[in-house]
Amino acid sequence: MNKYLLVATFFYISIPIFAQHKPAYVLYNAKGNKVSYKRMINQLSKKDIVMIGEFHNNPISHWMELEITKDCKENRSLVLGAEMFEQDNQSALDLYLQGKLSAKGLDSSARLWKNYPTDYAPLVNFAKENKIVFAATNIPRRYASLVLKGGLEVLDTIPDFAKAWIAALPIAYDSTLPGYKNMMAMMIGHGSVNMPKAQASKDASMAYFILKYFVPGSLFIHYNGSYHSENHEGIVWYLKQTRPELNVATVTTVSQKELKKLLAENKNKADFIICVDEDMTNTY
Repeated sequence: MNKYLLVATFFYISIPIFAQHKPAYVLYNAKGNKVSYKRMINQLSKKDIVMIGEFHNNPISHWMELEITKDCKENRSLVLGAEMFEQDNQSALDLYLQGKLSAKGLDSSARLWKNYPTDYAPLVNFAKENKIVFAATNIPRRYASLVLKGGLEVLDTIPDFAKAWIAALPIAYDSTLPGYKNMMAMMIGHGSVNMPKAQASKDASMAYFILKYFVPGSLFIHYNGSYHSENHEGIVWYLKQTRPELNVATVTTVSQKELKKLLAENKNKADFIICVDEDMTNTY
């Protein structure tokens, strides 16, 4: 009897011990030092704009986006925005937030990503419940596709009404930025040399609409793929070209086999780095 009691006691005590040694993620600062979630929230809450770079199919990325948003709201009024909504879908998104369009109506009116129901609906519904403005910041994909085929100059030829859905023309482009240079290197022999320019059209448009919807005194939280804001490039570069005085912070997601130490290659990618176990299940 005592033997069984001992085994049972060991089993139940072991569960939390093993759980503590098997975290799903660890938070680091840019230098690679571990940082508490509370400290991150305190610092993010003091900024003007926070860029959260996600892995689109990573559940920890999406959960953290929602938790960061909820906890920052305890300290500041918010404005939200996302890459996952293209600017020509702003009207449909607004109607949904105002309760004038159903979830089914939003799905039929806007070009929602396939993982919207599980990964982005919680953010949109949080905005709806709390009457928070949510900006559709991305360039419509058909115009980014035009840039992929013909370069940034092709945007001069689109209808005037469509130009309201993209960054002000002409779009500045610095081909020497490391992110764009790396993309160009990857595309040689495998795709269009305009790929970095198409990326720039997205980055510039997202920055443009972030600033359009930015409200002084409020915290703007933006959700985007990690590559759009890593190393303070992409969207952040465009924000700084127009409003260098704004205090912008970045959060990004990285994946590693071991979480005990942040790899050198992942340091400085953002102000705060969500380091996720590489065995984490993908959502698609």
